Amino acid sequence: MLNAIIREIYEWLYSIVIALAIAMVIHIFFLQPTRVSGESMVPTLHNGEYLVVEKWDHIFRNEPNYGDIVIIDSRVLYDRTWLDDAVEPLHNYLAFFDSKLQTKNVWVKRVIGKSGDRLAFHDGKVWRNGEALDEPYINKGEMDYSRQGEVIVPEGCVFCMGDNRNHSTDSRFIGPVPLDHILGKVIW
Repeated sequence: MLNAIIREIYEWLYSIVIALAIAMVIHIFFLQPTRVSGESMVPTLHNGEYLVVEKWDHIFRNEPNYGDIVIIDSRVLYDRTWLDDAVEPLHNYLAFFDSKLQTKNVWVKRVIGKSGDRLAFHDGKVWRNGEALDEPYINKGEMDYSRQGEVIVPEGCVFCMGDNRNHSTDSRFIGPVPLDHILGKVIW
């Protein structure tokens, strides 16, 4: 009788460990649920909304497309390692239950510029390679931010901005985001 109970417990523990291992592999390499924290992507995304992030492009360091909504590590001078990719899903799970546990360095933003692009900010608009961007997704009103000269996006980086331009900390302030700091693309 005791052996049967021990065996049953062992089988349950074994199944739980296998299920957790599979879930971690899926969340590290393929898909990860996450939650919006803040108002920087209004009107596209709102505080508290749930997202699904595709991680495949992050694993292969693929450059995202213009207009893609991505999850970034805002610590652009920090050297990311594989350990960061393994630990971040754990923080993400815990943040589902308590938003205070959410990491403050993981942001959701939109890709505005790619390697080699020349970006300028004036007249309430973003200019890419000399042409004003048509951005129907941004929050209404002119962008308050302007800057003398142009920003040239370095090789291996992208320039990301929030849709709520007057209330977003983004590449205008932290600089271009290295491709290894693009943690995934929002797909839902």
